[in-house]
Amino acid sequence: MKNNYLKNIKQQFEYYKFLGDKTFEQLSDVDIHWQYNEESNSIAIIVKHIVGNMLSRWTNFLTSDGEKEWRHRDTEFENPVKTKAEMFDSWEKGWTCLFEALNDIDENDLERVIYIRNQGHTVLEAINRQMSHYPYHIGQIVYVAKMIKNKEWKTLSVARNKSSEYNKDKFNKEKTRKHFTENL
Repeated sequence: MKNNYLKNIKQQFEYYKFLGDKTFEQLSDVDIHWQYNEESNSIAIIVKHIVGNMLSRWTNFLTSDGEKEWRHRDTEFENPVKTKAEMFDSWEKGWTCLFEALNDIDENDLERVIYIRNQGHTVLEAINRQMSHYPYHIGQIVYVAKMIKNKEWKTLSVARNKSSEYNKDKFNKEKTRKHFTENL
């Protein structure tokens, strides 16, 4: 089961990265800075926060506290990158850090205790914590992008009024055992 968990969690993270990537493809340099109001975050700000969290949590994942001294979380909500290309480079850096850390973990590490702000978590709990955090923000990114693009938005999942067709296609195939993200 543990081996399956690590493989599955990597696939889940890859899926949420994919959703972000496909969203960014639809946006311009101007779009990434759009805010609904003064108190809401732009996509560029949300990405800056996710990346700050990723670099802090996943750098030296097994050996140092997940809240690094060099991280200044409050500044993640200020002065975002200027271009989509800069934002995407930062995004890639965060994901690279995450996937490299996950690749260094094996099933024997899952019950090991690590710390985030001096609070002990098993490695399994820490991974699950981040698996809840990033999709929360990626959902925000997708939602803001849908507002920006409106009718030009290209859906990332089953299109409206297409569920029957989608299900028919799925049920016309043989039953298989695979991760739902395969063949996206």
